[in-house]
Amino acid sequence: MTSPVSVNFQDLDIDKIAGAEGRVAVIVTPDGKLDAAARRANKLTKGALARLVESEAWEKKKAGDLVTIAWPTGMAAEALDVICLPRSAKPDEVRKAGVALGKAKGKSALLVLAGQVRRPVDLTLGIVLRAYEFTTHKTADKKEDGDVTLMVAKPGEIKSEAAAALAVAEGVFFTRDLVSEPANHLTTTEFANRIAAMKDLGLKITILEEDELKKKGMDLLLSVGHGSASPSKVAVMEWKGGKKGDAPLALIGKGVVFDTGGISLKPAAGMEDMTMDMGGAGVVAGAMRAIALRKAKANVVGLVGLVENMPSDRATRPGDVVTSMKGDTVEIINTDAEGRLVLADVLWYAQERYKPSGMINLATLTGAIIVALGHENAGVFSNDDTISRNFIKAAESEGEGAWRMPMGKAYDDMLKSQIADMKNVGGRSGGSITAAQFLQRFVKEDCPWIHLDIAGVASVKADTKYAPKGATGWGVMALNRLVADCYEDG
Repeated sequence: MTSPVSVNFQDLDIDKIAGAEGRVAVIVTPDGKLDAAARRANKLTKGALARLVESEAWEKKKAGDLVTIAWPTGMAAEALDVICLPRSAKPDEVRKAGVALGKAKGKSALLVLAGQVRRPVDLTLGIVLRAYEFTTHKTADKKEDGDVTLMVAKPGEIKSEAAAALAVAEGVFFTRDLVSEPANHLTTTEFANRIAAMKDLGLKITILEEDELKKKGMDLLLSVGHGSASPSKVAVMEWKGGKKGDAPLALIGKGVVFDTGGISLKPAAGMEDMTMDMGGAGVVAGAMRAIALRKAKANVVGLVGLVENMPSDRATRPGDVVTSMKGDTVEIINTDAEGRLVLADVLWYAQERYKPSGMINLATLTGAIIVALGHENAGVFSNDDTISRNFIKAAESEGEGAWRMPMGKAYDDMLKSQIADMKNVGGRSGGSITAAQFLQRFVKEDCPWIHLDIAGVASVKADTKYAPKGATGWGVMALNRLVADCYEDG
């Protein structure tokens, strides 16, 4: 996987500024006050830094903004990055500053004089999250990433505090890599293998193969993969860091490694993007990696349904009726509404097998959610105000957009079928809501549940808050925060 950039923490030593190679960053307040490191940089550059912060341009800068002085006189560095940041900066402002540094960094080494920053862990996380590039399949010369060094007060303490944040960053990178992989490389088998390798982190891994899924009656999930040569699987990741016997939180992900639409074939234009239709499963895998790496004191189980939706002589047809693990029958109106079929069986299996304290499923489920919310927010659908409120609070604290959507019986009625217990689609109106209503039928009444439709936030065409264009890793930080705030012992 793509490894996060190496980060070191050292005591402040302004004598190293002149000889530091790569990029050097200093912090200056919006009103132009220079700390000891910035004053040394100003002296080395013969007053260039002072001229910058005394200019009208600096007056327009906001917290977290960056200005670069290229090839500064008197320094070995290729660039002096000047970050605008007040002493009392909020966490999101400090992360914004880190993101600006991570974006500017490129492959160069980066020395950050952060002695006056009150939240150096947030600065570190911002740098690391933005300094990401998926280059696995590029054959050009790959220059190694230069390290990041932060000079801070009490570096030993900051290193310990940063360990959990860096674990989360690794989980985010794992998700981004999975979502970025082309389908001929990330097959259902390869996805399962990457999950299986996480047993080395202390996770208990179980891979359910097609014969086992058939015995359990998971025919909705299996129907999606009928047309593909790739075997359908369910991968289970168990983390037992909480009290013995406590019911786990279940995280459930849609893992359609490629979605042609099946017999209800998608248009050719844009179909290459359907390599990201396993985004929900990618987030679950990344969240479980982060939870294991930081040794969370909670019981959490991650379950992902891994399938490929292809047209062939064996593929499920529109009009077919399939029986779920729950026992309900579903009339398949559109084979391109396949993600809900995968999730339905995995949701039911999670409840039957693990009796979870709550469930959160994630899926790149509907284009309708993009129409509703664009690329700024994931859609949040829930049967429980408490778990919904807790998740939205966690997402907000991590800067990951999430917005609660309505549910109700009127939408449920749109799923009525003349020949089965329900249809798998309810028409164009309220498409993301009827998808959620479908899933809710596979959630027991006493189980708090959230459905997250992440179609608009999993992979995007422009830079986002923490990531370059492409896979974002959205949801890993929010889920990790939810576990830390609401499910950990002590």
